[in-house]
Amino acid sequence: MMKRLLMTCAALTLCACSPTPKATPPAAEPVSASASAVPSIEGIPAGDYKTDPTHTALTFTVNHLGYSHYTAQFNTIDARLKLDPAHPEQASLTVEIDPLSLDLPAPPKGFHDELMGKAWFDAKAFPKITFISNKIETTGANTAKVTGNLTLHGVTKPVTLDVTFNGGYAGMAGYDPNARIGFSATGSLKRSDFGIAYGIPAPGTTMGVSDAVDFRIETEMSGPALKAS
Repeated sequence: MMKRLLMTCAALTLCACSPTPKATPPAAEPVSASASAVPSIEGIPAGDYKTDPTHTALTFTVNHLGYSHYTAQFNTIDARLKLDPAHPEQASLTVEIDPLSLDLPAPPKGFHDELMGKAWFDAKAFPKITFISNKIETTGANTAKVTGNLTLHGVTKPVTLDVTFNGGYAGMAGYDPNARIGFSATGSLKRSDFGIAYGIPAPGTTMGVSDAVDFRIETEMSGPALKAS
């Protein structure tokens, strides 16, 4: 009995001495009031937005020998969006990607350097991959097709992105004072269109790396500062 009493007292003492938990930040006020509702861009402030690098990823996949969909990503992406929610079709988007930021899963020694060479990205001659939008077509309450010119390996060709607006807020005083919005986007291209044809399988075979490249972008962007109430 005495032993149990001592253990109880010790537990109470530890609880009393434990540090007070830090206050959690206030809950964000999302554009959509319900988790099941389609996010609306109407409540987002107009202005200039740029990528939050901590919450942005561009991944792509290619078919390897017909055995797998090899996946890699670029880590350095700078996107700028000029947005007026009242006229989303007038938005403009520019993106710059550093090819040297290519991140490969467990690459063999020297493989990254090989991909940066003349047969592939030729990053020394073409140090930037860019995308500049020239047409935005809304396709739903929170979806759009964004068409623009992609410049890769020194070649410029039109590419279309299927974009979904995931939600956002106008800012939270004392925690995140800038507007924040989030998007998902998908697209595809043929690398041979951009002069990168090395290793494409011969017709009728899968021995190589596919011409088709599928890519996906997940991003959050920060924008105008919260207006004082």
